[in-house]
Amino acid sequence: METIAKSKVGTRSSAHERVSVRRPMLPSWCHWLFGPLAAAIITLCATWIQIEDQIFQYQFFWVESLWWHRAAWFVGWVFLTLVYFFFLGLTNRAPVATVCTSIFLCVPAVICYYKLQLRGEPFLPWDFAQASEAFDVAGKVNLWVTKSMCGAAVVLLLLTLISCFLPRLRFGWVRWIVRSVVPLVGAIAMVFGVFLQQHVTQDILYISPDAWMQDRYYRNYSLVTAFFTNMQVMQVDAPEGYNAEHVQQVVNGTGDSEPYFAASYAAKGDGTVKKPTVIYIQAEAFWDPSEVPGVTYDQELTPNIQRTKSEMAYGKCYSPRFGGGTCDVECEALTGFSMEYLPSSCKPYVEYIHGPTASIASFRKTEGYDTLAIHGYYGKYWNREEAYADLGFDDFISLEDMTDPERKRPCDWEGGLVTEAETGRQIISAFENKDADTPLFMHAVTIQNHLAYTPENYPDSERVHVTSAPEGVTDYTIGCLEDFATGVRETDAMWGMLTDYFDTVDEPVILVMWGDHYNPIGNGMNIYSATGYGSEDANDPRVHQTPLLIWSNYWKEPVDLGTVAAYQITTVTDDLYGLDQPAYFDLLREELDLYRARTLGTTVEPDGTYTRDAEMTPEQQEMYEKQWLLQYDLLFGKNYQDAPTVAD
Repeated sequence: METIAKSKVGTRSSAHERVSVRRPMLPSWCHWLFGPLAAAIITLCATWIQIEDQIFQYQFFWVESLWWHRAAWFVGWVFLTLVYFFFLGLTNRAPVATVCTSIFLCVPAVICYYKLQLRGEPFLPWDFAQASEAFDVAGKVNLWVTKSMCGAAVVLLLLTLISCFLPRLRFGWVRWIVRSVVPLVGAIAMVFGVFLQQHVTQDILYISPDAWMQDRYYRNYSLVTAFFTNMQVMQVDAPEGYNAEHVQQVVNGTGDSEPYFAASYAAKGDGTVKKPTVIYIQAEAFWDPSEVPGVTYDQELTPNIQRTKSEMAYGKCYSPRFGGGTCDVECEALTGFSMEYLPSSCKPYVEYIHGPTASIASFRKTEGYDTLAIHGYYGKYWNREEAYADLGFDDFISLEDMTDPERKRPCDWEGGLVTEAETGRQIISAFENKDADTPLFMHAVTIQNHLAYTPENYPDSERVHVTSAPEGVTDYTIGCLEDFATGVRETDAMWGMLTDYFDTVDEPVILVMWGDHYNPIGNGMNIYSATGYGSEDANDPRVHQTPLLIWSNYWKEPVDLGTVAAYQITTVTDDLYGLDQPAYFDLLREELDLYRARTLGTTVEPDGTYTRDAEMTPEQQEMYEKQWLLQYDLLFGKNYQDAPTVAD
C-alpha cells in the first residue's frame, strides 16, 4: 500500500512538474489586440507577394498607394480582421486562425502575382468560372518562387509562432457559435453592404474603379478591396439612354461608305465577286520575333509571309490580351464586340454568350453560307462547343473529331499539340468536302505555339537557333525563344501551304490570318525589356500589335492596313472586298475615320500613333458611346437592330 501511495504521489508530482514547465501564456484579452495586428501584417505580406520590392518604396507605395487610398485599405483590413476572428471562433486556437487567415489572403496574392507576370492582369472574381482551364495551363508553365514569397512566408511563420503564446479559448457551444457566427455575418455584411454598393465605395470611400489598369487598381486599393469591388461590374449595366428609338437612330445614321482603302478590290476591282469563301485563321501567339532588335537566327522565320506581302493587305491587329485570352480575341474578330466595354479579363464565351448571338457567322448564314469552326484542342475549353453554336456555326471540328492528327511539342502537353500543318490540312479538307455550290465561312484557331516554351520541345536538327542576342537576355530566355521561333516558322509554313493551294482553285477565296496575342517567353518579359522591343509592362502597346494578313486568290494588290483593332478585322475584310455586313459593322467602318482601336485604355489614331489613358476628342467619345450602345443591344439587350442570329 505504501508503495502504491508513493507511486501515486510520484505521478502527481511528475504531472505537476510537467505543468510547471509549460510555456508562459499571454492574457486572453490579447486576442483582441493580436487579431487586428495579424490582419494588418498578413495584408502587407500579401501585398509584398503581389508587388514585390515596390512595397519598400516610400513614395510609390506608402504614400501614393496606402496613404492616398487609406479608406480602401482600412475596409480591407477590417474585413480580414473579421475573417481572422471567424477562424479563431471556429477553432479556438490562435495559431490555426493565423495560418488559415494567411492562406485565405496569400494564396490569392500568389495567383495575382503569377497572373500579372504571365498575362498582365490580377486575380479577378470571374476567374473562378475559368478554374479548370486555368489549372490546366498553369500545370504547363514553369512557375517560380520569388524572394518576396519567401520573405512573406518567414514573416507569417514568425507571426504564427507568436500566436502560440495566446491561450486556447474554452467555452460552451452557445458561445462557440456566437464567436464564430458573428464575425462571419460581419464579413458577409461588408461584402454586400460595402464592397458591392457603388454609392458606398465611390461616394463615401472614394474608391474609383480602374478597369483599364487592374494591376494599378490592386496596388492602390489592396487586394481585398479591389477583388470584391470588381464584383460590381459582373452585372453589366445598360448604357444611358438605351431604348429602341435611340438604337434605331444610331443605326439609321450609318450607311454605305466609300471604300476606306484606295488599293482594295472594292475600290479598284470589277465587283463581280459577291460571295467568296472566307476563311479566318487565328494563329496562336503569332508575331514575328525577327523584329526584336539585336536578336538573329540561323534561318528566316517568315519567308512565305514576306513572299506574299506584295499581293495582299498587311498590317497589325491590336489585341486586347497578353499571355492568354485566345477566346476573347476571336470573339472580338467574329462579333465586332470590343472587350474595352466589358469587365477586365472576363470571358464572353463563358459568361455572356448563352443563347443566339449576332456575329459575322450568323450574318453569313442569312446570305446562304455554310459555317464551320476548327480548333485543335478539346471542344469544352472556354465553352467553345456552346459558344460557336450560339454564334451561328453549323459545325465545329475539335480535337475529339480529328483522326490521329499530327502533334508536336510534347514537353508540357501530354501527347503534344496539334500542329499548324495539321490545321492547314484540316482547312483544305473542309474546303474540298464542302458543297460546291455553297460558299463557306470558316473560322480556324491554331494551337501549336501555345505557352510554355522550352528548347526540349523540338529536336536540335528541327529547332530554330538564336545566333546572337543583346546582353541582358538570359540563356533560359534564349532557349525558350528558340522553341517559340520554331513555332512561328511553322505558322509561316502553314500560310505558305494555304496560299499556294488556294491559288490553284477556281472558286474565289479570301484568307484572313492574325496572331491572337503575345506571350511571356522564358524569364517573364525579359525578351521585350532587355532588347528595347517592349518593357516590363504587359499592357505596353508594343506587345499588343500582332500581324494581320488578308489575302485572296482574285485580287493581288498590296494594301497597307496600318494597325486596326481585333474587333475591326471583319469590318476591314468586308471593306477591302466590298462584302455586305450588318449595320453594327457599318458603324465600325465609320469609326476607322476617327480611330483605329480603343483597347485597354489605348487609343490608336488613324495615323498609327497611340495614346494611353488620355481623353478622346469629342468626336471620338461620341463614336465610342455609339459603339457601346449597339454592342450592348446585341450582347445583352433586346437586339433592336434586328441583327440576324442563329435563332433566325
